Amino acid sequence: MMGLLYRAADALRRRAFRDDHGRIGEDLAHRYLRRRGCSIVARNYRPPSGGVEIDIVAWHGETLVFVEVKTRAAADCGAPDRAVDAEKRERVNRAARDYARRAGVVWEKTRFDILGILLEKPPRIEWIRDAWRDKRRTPASRRS
Repeated sequence: MMGLLYRAADALRRRAFRDDHGRIGEDLAHRYLRRRGCSIVARNYRPPSGGVEIDIVAWHGETLVFVEVKTRAAADCGAPDRAVDAEKRERVNRAARDYARRAGVVWEKTRFDILGILLEKPPRIEWIRDAWRDKRRTPASRRS
């Protein structure tokens, strides 16, 4: 039943946001992550001080994950992880630290992921886990 409702909502959203690939991609990412066991706790989080927006914040097991969603209409636009440069990573890191501090989450229990979405029929989704690390983490926290 819920699947039917999601499909109907998708159809309406695609009509309303036909040219807004980012919005469509974030909706697809939300459901994709939920189906894979993530609990979504925030979408489009922006710290009170402003700055960059974090597309999705989710719990994946015991890890708080900050997800950057990159949506492409065609494969020739390049890999999604290439669209997240060092400056973007630094701004997302700052916003993530703000979120983790406010939520009372230990920084070592966080991760940065990228979800790349190619708007084909059906959409192709690539989940890059632990796409980058915050340089300020201690060496011990990097070990798996």
